[in-house]
Amino acid sequence: MSDNGPDTSTEVLQHTVVERLMAVIGAPDDEDVARDADAAVLALDERLRAESAA
Repeated sequence: MSDNGPDTSTEVLQHTVVERLMAVIGAPDDEDVARDADAAVLALDERLRAESAA
């Protein structure tokens, strides 16, 4: 298995962030949608920091 490609779990998180941010655009006043987006961004940030530290 090659280490050159992106981690699929990171890719999934990236797509999740895009989906959640699109949901925020669709429902800008919905706090639950905003919380979901925030959680997705934080999870991706954590993953990318861990990958860069490795």
